[in-house]
Amino acid sequence: MTIQITDDARNQIKEMMKEESSEAKLRFGVKGGGCSGLSYALGFDEEVNEELEFVEEVNEIPVIITKQDIPIIENTVIDFKQNMMGGGFSINNPNAIVSCGCGSSFRTAEEAGAPGDC
Repeated sequence: MTIQITDDARNQIKEMMKEESSEAKLRFGVKGGGCSGLSYALGFDEEVNEELEFVEEVNEIPVIITKQDIPIIENTVIDFKQNMMGGGFSINNPNAIVSCGCGSSFRTAEEAGAPGDC
C-alpha cells in the first residue's frame, strides 16, 4: 500500500464522493509550488492514464496515484480532523524534511520542487 487513509478521512471522502459521478476516484499526488517547493494535490477525477498512473484501493477508497510521485508520498497518511472551526484534511508525510509555516507545502530529501507563493 502506497498511502494510508484513516477511517475519519475515509468517512469524509465518501461523503464528498456522493456529489461526484459514480466513476469518480480520489486523486492524490504532488505538484510544484508553495513556499517549500512542493504541495499536495487532492481532488476527484474519473480519468486514469494507465501508462503514468495506477488506481489503488485504500480503506475502501479508489485512489489515483501518479507513478513518479510514489517515492515522494510513500507511507503518507491522510487524516481528517474536526474542530470547533470546522474540519480539514491533514497529511502526514514521513518523507517531508521541510514544511512551510502555512503547512501546505513541503520538500523531501530528493525532491525540492520549485518554490512559489503559499
